[in-house]
Amino acid sequence: MLRFLIRRTALGALVLWLISMIIFALFFVAPSNVARTLAGRQATPETVALIQHRLGLDLPIWRQYLGFVGRALHGDLGYDYYHQVPVTTVIATAAPVTLSLVVGSAILWLALGVFNGVMSAIRPRSFLDRSLTVFALFFYSMPSFLLGLLLLYFLYFQLTLAGIRVFPPGGFAPLSDGIGPWVQHLILPWLTLALVSAAIYTRLTRGSMLDVLGEDYIRTARSKGIPERRVIVRHGLRSALTPVVTQFGIDVGTLLGGAVVTENVFSLPGIGKASIDAITQQNQPVIIATVLLGSTAVVIANIIVDVFYAVLDPRVRLN
Repeated sequence: MLRFLIRRTALGALVLWLISMIIFALFFVAPSNVARTLAGRQATPETVALIQHRLGLDLPIWRQYLGFVGRALHGDLGYDYYHQVPVTTVIATAAPVTLSLVVGSAILWLALGVFNGVMSAIRPRSFLDRSLTVFALFFYSMPSFLLGLLLLYFLYFQLTLAGIRVFPPGGFAPLSDGIGPWVQHLILPWLTLALVSAAIYTRLTRGSMLDVLGEDYIRTARSKGIPERRVIVRHGLRSALTPVVTQFGIDVGTLLGGAVVTENVFSLPGIGKASIDAITQQNQPVIIATVLLGSTAVVIANIIVDVFYAVLDPRVRLN
């Protein structure tokens, strides 16, 4: 296990190093005037000169790259000259919003998708199976922004017109305001992400379960008189979750880098909305930071997924 973790961590570090080289080339080598680009359109000549000196842009390229990587490793992600704050402040403000959105929706889509997939697999070609297939295909084909707008229209706008004020139109309430307001502001974004993602997990779980339930060790377990529920959950589902865990790691890692569409639909001030605002404002330090953050989240999520393989499926050996 330790050897595997060292190998996977080294591979993840290699991936992040390659990504850092690409980011550096795109933002620090390709522009003709890097300081002007980082400072933004409204920067004064004094600000441009300060950035030029602070980032050592008059140094050789290799020293600039070492400085870029060194600052990132020490938690210095740059300075947001548009808002006159460090980029870490922007990320620290937006991260709790994105984390709240991703964790809540991930719990919902995983529970709903796995449950529906198992129910479809144990009753293949039944009415229940076909109904859940229609459910999965319906939400899988629906764009998340459209589902979010429909939820806002029916559960906020129409209910508010009827005098029933249950859901707010958007925004975010921190946990410090209480669990009630926090959940109330996030329930519609959670449902938007969960319903779209649960459709994928329903199909993944169903296909994997159908393959596993046809294995010899499942027939052996049933012939020994083991209760069907235990056969399904303990022997079948545990082995069938491998592709589900793979998809889950990729999805969570990607969304931690910013749930762009959902955050913009519901006006959640998370990393995704900060990324869109940074692109609109040409605020490149924030763009660089969000790309690095999203890449790191995906790499870490994949390492955790690889470890879970051996926990879920005894047939997997990490070494």
